[in-house]
Amino acid sequence: MRRLPVERPVFVIGCSRAGTTLVYKTFSESKNLGTLQRETHDFWTGMHPLANKHWATHALGTQDATQNDRDAVARYFYAYTGKTRFVDKNNQNGLCVPYLYTLFPDAHFVYVKRNPGDNLHSLIEGWGKPEEFATWSSELKEKVSVDNGRYIQWCFFLSNGWRDYLDKSIEEVCAFQYRAINEEILAAKKRIPAQQWTEVFYEDLVRDPVAGFRQAFEQCGLTFTHDLEQHCANVLSTPYNAFSEIRLDKWKDGRNCDRVERVLPEVAAVARAMGYKL
Repeated sequence: MRRLPVERPVFVIGCSRAGTTLVYKTFSESKNLGTLQRETHDFWTGMHPLANKHWATHALGTQDATQNDRDAVARYFYAYTGKTRFVDKNNQNGLCVPYLYTLFPDAHFVYVKRNPGDNLHSLIEGWGKPEEFATWSSELKEKVSVDNGRYIQWCFFLSNGWRDYLDKSIEEVCAFQYRAINEEILAAKKRIPAQQWTEVFYEDLVRDPVAGFRQAFEQCGLTFTHDLEQHCANVLSTPYNAFSEIRLDKWKDGRNCDRVERVLPEVAAVARAMGYKL
């Protein structure tokens, strides 16, 4: 019954389809971290039901953080992992950085960034898989009619203003989601100490996963062991939740090329703020 401590948890954040699963699963290989090996959106929304916020957003702020939440998270992860330091990831955590930092002031955030072309392409593909990415949205009261009714279930996450996109084109919806979550993360970054914040370009992991992950692990204060090095050397050959082969700029010759190109100007400002040159 004693109150369990949580020590320097690692939260992997980023836009959906940005490579966060790759990073989360690789961090889960560390013997120093507890992991559930799955996304935890049901757990977090169980504490803060979307219905209580009128289904406006998945975002949580400092005002939502309570000692009860802190204790519940500690018990949950310790019960399933046996560790007081853990790694966690889900589609919505990028909207909840102020909340998570208030709960755990020593938390380390790993922000995964992906270039807008490839990320938008993958988001569009993901919207075609509602059985995987819209399982939580069946209770929405609004009629979703994205792309003239081609998509009728809302996928990935809700952020402020999402109702304005119920009947927009799929590329406009995905551009809105890419822009919204990355803007939220960049705004939250300002309150996190630099030593508790790591940024990872997905493209760097594709070019050299060993070097990219070594730097990320070391910044989190985790030993990059020989076993981890071997895992990272082969991680791209057994991709996690990838829709097609892993390569850069695949949007340019993909079936969504025209759609993506049409909305790139809408995400150009946030992409530049993330460090991309467009």
